[in-house]
Amino acid sequence: MDFAPGPCMIAAMSDVDVLIAGGGLNGPTLALALAQAGLRVAVVDPRPADARAGDNFDGRAYALAVASQRLLKALGLWDGLAGDSQPIRQVKASQGRPGEGAAPFFLHFDSAEIEEGPVGFMLEDRFLYRALLRAMQDRVQHLTGLSVTDHQATGAGVEAVLSDGRRIRARLMVGADGRGSGVAARAGIRRQGWDYGQTALVTAIAHDRPHEGIAQQYFMATGPLAILPLPGNRSSVVWSETHDNARAIAALDDEAFLDVLRPRFGDYLGRISLAGARFTYPLSLSLAERYAADRVALVGDAAHGVHPIAGQGLNLGLRDVAALAEVLVDAARRGEDIGSELVLERYQGWRRFDATALALGMDGVNRLFGSDNPLLSAARGIGMGLVTAVPALRRGFMRQAAGLAVEPMPRLLTGQPL
Repeated sequence: MDFAPGPCMIAAMSDVDVLIAGGGLNGPTLALALAQAGLRVAVVDPRPADARAGDNFDGRAYALAVASQRLLKALGLWDGLAGDSQPIRQVKASQGRPGEGAAPFFLHFDSAEIEEGPVGFMLEDRFLYRALLRAMQDRVQHLTGLSVTDHQATGAGVEAVLSDGRRIRARLMVGADGRGSGVAARAGIRRQGWDYGQTALVTAIAHDRPHEGIAQQYFMATGPLAILPLPGNRSSVVWSETHDNARAIAALDDEAFLDVLRPRFGDYLGRISLAGARFTYPLSLSLAERYAADRVALVGDAAHGVHPIAGQGLNLGLRDVAALAEVLVDAARRGEDIGSELVLERYQGWRRFDATALALGMDGVNRLFGSDNPLLSAARGIGMGLVTAVPALRRGFMRQAAGLAVEPMPRLLTGQPL
């Protein structure tokens, strides 16, 4: 069922069904899902459209769960992305100490044990963002270089003010504008959370030996180190350190940076060198107390900012996208007001418990494995040994990591279009 005029008319209209604040990845993905189902959508993106779509690799990449890959396939994007992705065939976790590399792994997941294929896929930011940009053309109003500075619910809808003074009316506003969400703040949605005392150092490296599609996770007292396979002899590194350590390491030149990384990384991939830019960002937990308010819904980091320990941040956001898109499209097809409290409560009820449970679970893992306490170390060994030894437990953990344990599963996450 079509709810909107043809694509040629969209650019000339000021009013839309859904206005999305935030142009990262969750916002454009939601916009595309809704637009493909016939809703009129606008995305307000503070950055220029070409800011992240260049040809040069800058080091940013994501671990996509199998369910997220299926969502992209359902939206018609994956066939164009598959050639630039790297399947994750195994995941190994081990305890480590700075200067000693990793101990023998205590947890090992092999994709051969599940029927869905790889555990996940690594994909560079530039490829995914570029695909979303192309797909949104002529379907979505993409308002770049602008931000939403104010919005107000008006009963039958919401009116937003943009940074250029323009006003846009919509039936629903979606906050996809990150942990410091202005949409959430204006809607009176409070947040809870805490600082982890850690900063993530993010980059990409090249190495002599092939990674064989194996993702490594080293748990150290100062924070976890993830080594994630990229196409070719390259890997993405997400290295968490205390704030003080991270500041000192970030201030080093490239060669000195590598000198500090090498003993933590180990030599299993041979010689390593930088293959992308270096980034840092502080780590914290930030949970919105609600995912919906008057004519407002939150997705992604605006709803839940989590520790990157399992690479689940984007995957959690895409779960939100899949659930919200399904709720809104089904409501519109039934003739309901898509911005009503009744409709938005369905979305909140679907997503809030799952996202909060996973966020707190990752928080617990970070605390458990970030301690040198010998009693905790023994408990870790026993617990992880049990998971490794019992096939049913191991497969359950793998399905959770692949995003296949969500109940009920949104249609997009199964690969079915809306």
